[in-house]
Amino acid sequence: MIKTVLVAATGTDSDAATFTAALAIARPFAAHLDVLHVKLDAVNTAVAMTSDAGSGALAAGLIERLEQDSRERETKAREIFTRFCAGANLAATSAPAPRGSAASTAQWHVETGEEPRWMAAYGIAADLIVARRGTGEDMLARSTLETVLLDTGRPILIPAAAAMPESFERIAIAWKPTPQAARAVAFAMPFLTRAKQIAVVTVEEKAEEGSDADRLARNLTWHGLAATTERLAPGPEGAAATLLAGLEGRADLLVMGGYGHSRLRESVFGGFTQLALASAPLPVFLTH
Repeated sequence: MIKTVLVAATGTDSDAATFTAALAIARPFAAHLDVLHVKLDAVNTAVAMTSDAGSGALAAGLIERLEQDSRERETKAREIFTRFCAGANLAATSAPAPRGSAASTAQWHVETGEEPRWMAAYGIAADLIVARRGTGEDMLARSTLETVLLDTGRPILIPAAAAMPESFERIAIAWKPTPQAARAVAFAMPFLTRAKQIAVVTVEEKAEEGSDADRLARNLTWHGLAATTERLAPGPEGAAATLLAGLEGRADLLVMGGYGHSRLRESVFGGFTQLALASAPLPVFLTH
């Protein structure tokens, strides 16, 4: 069961859409939103930026500007959160709702330092983390996504550009017999049990009866779920592109393992995960 959902408040115009997506996920479970804003550590940032210059006066002036920017961003983030709660009729509280309550709630948190580190610290105790996908230009979002995926052991849901559907009625599982994929399926069970259609999808050259995909589908049927298998022949563009093209307009959520091994940014995710994060036209649920 999902009862706590962590989401970052960045103080940018994208916050409202991220909060809306997180609430759409939380409401079916009457889950609580933990909304975290991380303020910049102006002193440490200024020292790092001016260490080569060796100018105390330069550092002091930079600290003042950074602190002003940080205050303005925190104010904007809080205002967006407050407006969102009012518009969604969402109570802001730190107290758990009474047992049996059908209402979601939200809570505002503020920390100082680095967003990826604090999101990981909060995320390790959350049931689900909603993370922005991040583009090539949004390096902070991508760094946060990488950190929470690798350091928390918790599931992450990455919204698509389109509005989040009210429910995930059609779920696709990108399956390969790995621990990461198995954990993703286990963590996704709160969504899978509510789905009307579940497709265990593989991309492989040759279809074989009694495969790992068939065994997973069979296991899901023992849970009373309507699961089938679907095998896609890999195209010249590669397995990930074949999978995403095959799911276009046919699924509301993609469940998959997040594969990666190195903490170097260039190779933190494998090619399959990289393409899914960059190009998936639907929300992606993944674990590492």
